[in-house]
Amino acid sequence: MSEPTRAPRNPMTLKPVVLELPGMHEVTVRADIDAGGPTLDVYTPPGGGGLRPAVVFVSGYPDPGFEMMLGCKLKDMASYVSWAKLVAASGMIAVTYANRQPEDVALVMRHLRAHGATLGIDPDRIGVWASSGNVPNALSLLLRDAEVRVACAVLAYGHTLDLDGATHVADAAKQYHFATPAAGKSMDDLRADVPLFLVRAGRDDAGLNTALDRFVAAALSRNLPITLSNDPTAPHAFDIVDDSETSRERIRQMLGFLRFHLAG
Repeated sequence: MSEPTRAPRNPMTLKPVVLELPGMHEVTVRADIDAGGPTLDVYTPPGGGGLRPAVVFVSGYPDPGFEMMLGCKLKDMASYVSWAKLVAASGMIAVTYANRQPEDVALVMRHLRAHGATLGIDPDRIGVWASSGNVPNALSLLLRDAEVRVACAVLAYGHTLDLDGATHVADAAKQYHFATPAAGKSMDDLRADVPLFLVRAGRDDAGLNTALDRFVAAALSRNLPITLSNDPTAPHAFDIVDDSETSRERIRQMLGFLRFHLAG
């Protein structure tokens, strides 16, 4: 049986991040590294310097389905390529990956923990970045029973957890087909020692922000180490659709948080 025809590239997949930094075009990219199922693209800053911290860009969608809908793998979207180069230009290693199913992120983290040093990665300094429907899968890495400890996380304009009987995240997952492996978990199931940077877009979907606002309130009530950046006028995916100095400042904030907690 022949494979279904891939969709043409959706215009959204061709949009880079609205910020550029010096050194982005000198980044070294090693593509399609086998990680025991998933394949990794590793973006490394120029120069040596021993082991470096790394940022993994978490996917919440199965790449075969994502490719059929939007015409490319998540890691090959122009925004993910440019985000990875921004991270590398900031002195860290960036890791994107292709999966078969969202749960493959556990294989990625396990591989980096065991073999990261061969890629120039310090396995004790690995953070994650996720946005939108990818955030629930990233949250599964922050649970107390997660196999590999994450050093910090940036969660941008993302779906989070359904708390207090709400169904906003579950409803969005049915509509957009992203994974929710942390469904049914509470804030008490999250590690209390992982710094989180949460980015809220004020003009985002009401259900997404309602869930996010409850998540923030619950995190604060438990004195979790969170930082919130809220832009009242920002749309969803502002980092690629809103070419403004405000958007660029939010992106710089995310990079600065990662540098602070990973690079020291």
